[in-house]
Amino acid sequence: MCRGWDGTVAKAIGTSISQRNLLIGRGNASFPLSSSARRLSWRWTMSLRACGFIIFRRPCIPKVDNKAIEFLLLQTSYGTHHWTPPKGHVDPGESDLETAFRETQEEAGLDASQLNIIEGFKSELNYVVNSTPKTVIYWLAEVKDYNSEIRLSGEHQAYRWLNLEEACKLAQFKDMVTCLREGYQFLCSNTP
Repeated sequence: MCRGWDGTVAKAIGTSISQRNLLIGRGNASFPLSSSARRLSWRWTMSLRACGFIIFRRPCIPKVDNKAIEFLLLQTSYGTHHWTPPKGHVDPGESDLETAFRETQEEAGLDASQLNIIEGFKSELNYVVNSTPKTVIYWLAEVKDYNSEIRLSGEHQAYRWLNLEEACKLAQFKDMVTCLREGYQFLCSNTP
């Protein structure tokens, strides 16, 4: 998600849209991009990086039970209606972690005060979407309240809390399955 095309976005990278001389080269000839092509070009650049949290919950009574870990997956309301943890594109001037918090708030209705970020786990997925390379960074985050309310945005039509095997079946994409399994293994090996 990019915010506006009025120069505010461009100032985040130290220039204004009107100062930019964006050119596309073809052989020895170059030509300036139209304003709509600049916007599309800028969006492609911003679409290359996304961040989010692999959100989970587990009962802690009478003790932490890693066998009962459940992962939160959201079903998109567009395309193939795939299942994914909350994530989204990094906005200009925003850090990766700020993006993860913002997108989790927007897509699942969970704010930073409702999450415990698990130190030491960070996963990077690299894949291609519509002929464009994309990098997605995930951290692990546990909801503080097992019964936290999930409030979906218009980008998603359903959510589920799932054990590891169920989550891997719904996730479909090999990289996402690997990420979920690595997160689960990390939690199991780092819990007293």
